Amino acid sequence: MFFWRKLRKFVLKFVLWYFIVSICLVVLLRFVPVYYTPLMLKRVVENVSNKKDVKFSRKWTPLENISHNAIQAVVASEDNLFIKHSGIDTKAIEKARKYNETKKAANKTKRRGGSTISQQTAKNVFTFASRTWFRKGIETYYTLLIELIWGKKRIMEVYLNVVELGDGIYGVEAASQHYFRHSAKTLSASEAALLAAALPSPLRYSISNPGKYMRKR
Repeated sequence: MFFWRKLRKFVLKFVLWYFIVSICLVVLLRFVPVYYTPLMLKRVVENVSNKKDVKFSRKWTPLENISHNAIQAVVASEDNLFIKHSGIDTKAIEKARKYNETKKAANKTKRRGGSTISQQTAKNVFTFASRTWFRKGIETYYTLLIELIWGKKRIMEVYLNVVELGDGIYGVEAASQHYFRHSAKTLSASEAALLAAALPSPLRYSISNPGKYMRKR
């Protein structure tokens, strides 16, 4: 009895401190640029483990210095109800679930996800993007937090600065410089669409040499 009482007390303290620390972190990142994420660290470790060259390119850029074409492109590609939902689009999740049960989705590479831009941002910034229900729960928690504390504009700003857009390339500024040799502020509609077409699998689809699927997207 004494053991379980102490264990329960420890768990309650841990949960309380987790809530306090997580909320403070989200508040801090409301104002401070997000230069590094767990996903970036994960990719570095994967490259080292596979004895590959470690590539890392990112440059924080305020939203006002990013072409509106980029915003329109990622919303069209990933989350066309971004402005309307409160972080989680239940209709999109249900639609993706039904599609994934069809024969078309028998090949796992063709499965669809129902994650919003807010969820993807929470996943990239606060988790290691593992495919577990526990990670999904943490992602959902942080999604609700950033919707409440950051707001849509900040979520979009962070998303466009941390989203993976190639091997070791993070954010639209780094991607724009790498693929088009100019800043994200001058991204054309077609260039922004090409970047967005690679989402959410930028390591699978080539932006520099787009195939039939990419051109169709």
